[in-house]
Amino acid sequence: MEIKKIIGNATDFFNEYVAPVHKITSVEESENNSWKLTVEVIEEKEYMKKYAKDEMIGVYEVYLNQDTEVTAYKRQDIRYRSAINQGM
Repeated sequence: MEIKKIIGNATDFFNEYVAPVHKITSVEESENNSWKLTVEVIEEKEYMKKYAKDEMIGVYEVYLNQDTEVTAYKRQDIRYRSAINQGM
C-alpha cells in the first residue's frame, strides 16, 4: 500500500470532519493490512487567536482499514504548541 494514499485519505478525513492537519508523525502497519497513524491538528485556532492564546495541538490516534478508509480515531493528548514534549 502506498503511504501517500494512506496519508492523503487521513488528511482528507480530518480536514473535512475534525480540523486541518498540522502534522502526521507516524504511520504504522497493523494487523490485516490495516493502518495506525498519529495525527496532530491545531485545535480551536480562531478561538485561541481571538483571545491571544498560544495554539493548542491535538494529538490523535487514527485507524484505517485495508481499503485505507478511516474507521476510528481518538484524541490522545492536547497541549500548547509551545510546550516542550517531555516524552522524548
